Amino acid sequence: MHLSKAIVRTEHASRYLQQLCKHWSHKFSVDFDPLKGRVPFSDTAEVTFVAEDVALTMTLSVADPSQQGRMQHVIDDHLKRFAFREDLDIVWTD
Repeated sequence: MHLSKAIVRTEHASRYLQQLCKHWSHKFSVDFDPLKGRVPFSDTAEVTFVAEDVALTMTLSVADPSQQGRMQHVIDDHLKRFAFREDLDIVWTD
């Protein structure tokens, strides 16, 4: 599996984690609480979230590295929609 991580500075990490997980729960078997969440997009790709007071940590795991950029974009796009009042800096690292 190939891992990448983004630590996004925000005071609303728990809110965004829950919104993302609820949004994807209509399609995927999502597990979450206010501080952590897991979205298995498929057998070969999943994202986990950890909410802290000042940041949301997102860890993406993909089997095929060619999926990584597309999945990061999907996650970023959804987070930015929920956080439209903030200008979030989302930077993924391997």
